Order: sequence, then structure tokens, then C-alpha cells
Amino acid sequence: MSAAASRTPQERALRHVATLASGPPMDRALRVTLNFHPDRLLRGKPILDALAEDGVYCSQFVTGTSNGGLTAYPGGDRWRWESRIFKGIYDEASVHERPVYGALNFRRKPLGGAPRFGSAHFRLTGETLTRATFCYPDSFFEPSDFGVADSMRLIELARADRQDDLDDYIEAQVHGPVRLNRHAEALVLDPCYRGTAVEAAALRLGCPVEWHPGLRLAVEELRMHPGYRGEEYVELGAEIAVDGVLDPRIVGDAARAGRHDPQAVKKVWHYLARYGAARQTTDRPGASVSR
Repeated sequence: MSAAASRTPQERALRHVATLASGPPMDRALRVTLNFHPDRLLRGKPILDALAEDGVYCSQFVTGTSNGGLTAYPGGDRWRWESRIFKGIYDEASVHERPVYGALNFRRKPLGGAPRFGSAHFRLTGETLTRATFCYPDSFFEPSDFGVADSMRLIELARADRQDDLDDYIEAQVHGPVRLNRHAEALVLDPCYRGTAVEAAALRLGCPVEWHPGLRLAVEELRMHPGYRGEEYVELGAEIAVDGVLDPRIVGDAARAGRHDPQAVKKVWHYLARYGAARQTTDRPGASVSR
């Protein structure tokens, strides 16, 4: 058996993307974050309870859930994008071998690298940078620019681009398992979850829990942006608001209640993530606040 054939799919995928990458090494103080909604259900149970049982953060191919599109199946868009980026290396791999998706938090946002995908994020350790690949823009757009930790031109490209705040991220693919008690520096939550079942479950994960400044959006502000996602989502946001305010917990309650189209609730979340009160962009380290 050749040396190439003996490598794992993860090793071969990393080597392949390295041949496509260009630019200088990245700042190793940067971190990959995995944004998600901490109050949603996974396999019928609260997601943090499921994560505490498994101890591993898995891809959409394993969980069957996503805060983006649900296309992780043979022939689906996610499958096709991975096949393209990784030259078919994962085509015959098991679902547990496939990469986990996140974002490089190159702007050091308090809410993580890609808040459009959720109010919470796992901040991964520096070690995971060495087994991560990157693309810009999102793989949805079938990009031609790629990076690895030792060759990262993507930050320069992203900084020069003029994107909406929710699209201002560098996609990361982490190859190999993400074990929460080993590979997560912290789970960073919105303070609206203090004293709730979400916080109690978070404390069972085996990684530190931290809090970012928090997202709140008044209905008055929401109504000032009807053209962002559409008037119907402004009205839905006003309907589900509590005392004239939206926060991640309120939107999460609406999502779980099942009285509204999940895609419509997602658009309300986009409003909160885009126009909420927290200042999402900062180029200084230490933006997350410890318990």
C-alpha cells in the first residue's frame, strides 16, 4: 500500500486543500468557532443534553440538523460541495469521518465567527487550526479561494470585501473529531440564558462556560429595516416579541413551539443577529466575558 493510500481521509483532505492555498501563515491566536442555537432540539432532546451525552460535536451528516440548509446526503448540495472542495476524498467515507463546519473568527467578534448560524458558539482550541481548512466565501457559493493555517490569504480577501454583517465570515472545516472536553476552549452563551435549563446543561459539557455581551432587538428598531429580509418577517418578529423586545431565548421559544414556518423564524433570527444591540465586530482579543 502506498503512503498516500494509507493516509486517513482527513489527512488527504488537508493535504489537498494545502495545495490550493496561498498567502502567509495566519495568526495562531485566532480561533475557529462553531455557532449554533443552544435551545434547539437534536434527536428530540435539547441539543446541549444530546451533546453532553455524546461529548462530540458532529456534522450535519450525522445529526440531520442544520442552521443553514439541510442538504447533507448523497447527491445533496452539501455532499456535492464537499466532493468538489476535497476532490471526492469524502465521497465514500462514513458520516462520522466528515468535517465539522464553523468559521474563522478573524474579526474576533464577541458572538463568534458566524452569528447568522446561532447565538452561541464553541470556541475551539488552537490545536484545531492545524487540522482545519478554510474557504471564502461560504462553500454554498462554490468558491475558488482556499486556505490552511500555514497559508492563509483569505483574511486579506475577506477584509477587502464589502459584505453584509451576516455574510462576513470565512468558512472553516475541521477535520477529525471535536471532543468538547478536549477541543473546546469554551462554550460562549448569550446572557438571556443565565439561570435557565440551557445554562444548567452547558455546565455538564466538560468545557468552560462564558458569556458574550448579549443580543436584544426592540420592535421599534426591527420595524426600521423592512427591506432586509421582508415585511412579513418584521411582522412575525413583532408578533413573537415579548414586551416589545426580541432576544435569542424568545426566538428559540418560537422556533420550538412549532406554530410558525421554521424558515420564517430563521429570518426573524437574522434580524436579531444583524440589528441586535451587541456590538458584533471588534478586532481586539478578549471580547468574551467569563462567568
